[in-house]
Amino acid sequence: MTPHVCIIGAGCSGITTAKRLAEFGISYDQFELSDDVGGNWYFRNPNGRSAVYESLHIDTSTARLQFEDFPAPADYPDFPHHGLIHDYFRAYVDHFDLRDRIEFNTGVQHATRRPDGGWDLTLTTGETRSYTDLVVANGHHWKPRLPDYPGHFDGDLIHSHAYVNPFEPVEMRGKRVIVVGMGNSAMDIASELSSRWMASTLYVSARRGVWVLPKYRNGVAADKVMAPPDVPRDVALAAGRQLIRELVGSMSNYGLPEPDHEPLSAHPSVSADFLTKAGSGDIHMLAAIERLDGHTVHLVDGTSVEADVIVCATGYEMSFPFFDTAETDLHPDSEHRFPLFKRMIKPGVDHLFFLGLAQSSPTIVNLAEQQSKLLARLLVGTYALPSVEAQVEIMAADEAAHLEQYYSAPRHTIQVDFARYVVDLHAEIEAGEARALSG
Repeated sequence: MTPHVCIIGAGCSGITTAKRLAEFGISYDQFELSDDVGGNWYFRNPNGRSAVYESLHIDTSTARLQFEDFPAPADYPDFPHHGLIHDYFRAYVDHFDLRDRIEFNTGVQHATRRPDGGWDLTLTTGETRSYTDLVVANGHHWKPRLPDYPGHFDGDLIHSHAYVNPFEPVEMRGKRVIVVGMGNSAMDIASELSSRWMASTLYVSARRGVWVLPKYRNGVAADKVMAPPDVPRDVALAAGRQLIRELVGSMSNYGLPEPDHEPLSAHPSVSADFLTKAGSGDIHMLAAIERLDGHTVHLVDGTSVEADVIVCATGYEMSFPFFDTAETDLHPDSEHRFPLFKRMIKPGVDHLFFLGLAQSSPTIVNLAEQQSKLLARLLVGTYALPSVEAQVEIMAADEAAHLEQYYSAPRHTIQVDFARYVVDLHAEIEAGEARALSG
């Protein structure tokens, strides 16, 4: 059967997938809930799914995030503002004549597997269309995970997804603010709010300490000097951990809790400002929140503070709302796990592909660009998948290899090392092409 593919989403993963399918002459439709491309990187995206705040600069260097055959402008800085990244994605779409193929202001409301393995899709317009294959590229930074604290809070409690700036959606000037979490968004927002002319007191509440990594090493963007994938993982890890300790020293020197894990055992928390702000006394560390009582915030260590605003930078949940809840194999489990063959395919579920669905270090921007190489070859028949049993075995081995360096947490269930993942993916493509020739 000639492939006719549906792509859900026109963020960075959706647009590069569309470009690859067009190159291979594969028929596709692409649906985007918003009125423009960019997904998460579209500031004030009218679909409500962008997590971008006004001051945000990406933590991945331009050299790492750019697409292979569309270099970013030479005058882009090492760590671009979100506006430049959105401009780059728009330029990519226009350069490859992809825009007219995208149906904007149109979402997929429901996706149903047909007995023949294809898909029937109901759109938000009410129309129903049928496809041989479905590509899910709807992102995973749009459904906030909010803590369910006991008690009640008389101030404003928001997720960082809603944060725009210190005045929107909540006026934070002169307020007592708690930022919950120590990931990248938490550190950015805490650093921004901690200036003495902004929040009257800025707290950061965390369940555990983390290693805060600098954006630069000896004047070079840190992700440009990562160990290449041909260096054995244990050697690269040991060298990287030693370098980090030498660069930043002990976290307690900055007034931060000491991590209970080695450097690089968590998704990197990168900040140019946080350590200085903490060491300067502008950021005050708190233990995890136990319960709320009016404006009093009680902590697990038995202490309490008064607060007016709580900003929860507590991550996101993977969500595929267009699949029936009864289709349990198409949703993450209760521990936020969603294993996939090569982070793309659910073994035994044909004609369904998840692109860009990984927490990739250092970059997720061009992850789907690499994954689409396998997808396109599979759709035109020059690549063949291993058996379902082999997919399951390979998937388990891959999960163990990618996750062994990280402590167990929901944020790490889809973690991959980008460079090593790409080497492995290309090897699988080569093996699949051999299977296709011999089969």
